[in-house]
Amino acid sequence: MRPAVPRSERAEPSVAPLAGSCLGYLAEHPEELLAFMQYAGLDPDALRNSVGSPALQHGLIDYFASNEPILLAFCANAGLSPEQFMRVWHRLNPAG
Repeated sequence: MRPAVPRSERAEPSVAPLAGSCLGYLAEHPEELLAFMQYAGLDPDALRNSVGSPALQHGLIDYFASNEPILLAFCANAGLSPEQFMRVWHRLNPAG
């Protein structure tokens, strides 16, 4: 039996909690929230109606993954490494 190798990072987050944290980050940064809504083509009602949906969750993770400054700021605030975040993104987008 091989000895367990300690991991230096926490377990990878799952999609729903990570997306929820992304949305929370945007809620605290109105200018970023507006930029996301414009990127996603959402108005306030559409955003409210899509909260919790897989489409919004994937869209949030895609948005953060494609925007390095916001990704780095989010990860620093969340205590998450960018590598952990991007592993979740890669699980959602296996073809890259």
